[in-house]
Amino acid sequence: MTHVLIIEDEILIALDLAEQLEDHGAFSFAFASSEERAVAAAHERRPDVITCDVTLAQGFGPQAVGKIREAIGPVPTIFVTGAPDAKLLEHQPCVILQKPIDPAALVEAFRAFKR
Repeated sequence: MTHVLIIEDEILIALDLAEQLEDHGAFSFAFASSEERAVAAAHERRPDVITCDVTLAQGFGPQAVGKIREAIGPVPTIFVTGAPDAKLLEHQPCVILQKPIDPAALVEAFRAFKR
């Protein structure tokens, strides 16, 4: 029973991620479109896996992940971004996927992290 926090400010992308992950074992989801909301969602229910866009309309995805990990400990993260950056590797365990998303790569990363 894997709970996924999807940090993404584009609703259609967020819903597509959820649909793909649900088909491969994700049980429940929380959605956050801002850094602040992502941190709050992780406090409401600890995610087993996070998918995270880097640039949000309000805030920065990696900063949200850092704050979440400071508060609740390590959470495997799949960064989904149009601008991959090696600095994201500081957030281990993580995988970096470039937009547009390759569904097979997303599923492979998720399967490696899910409980």
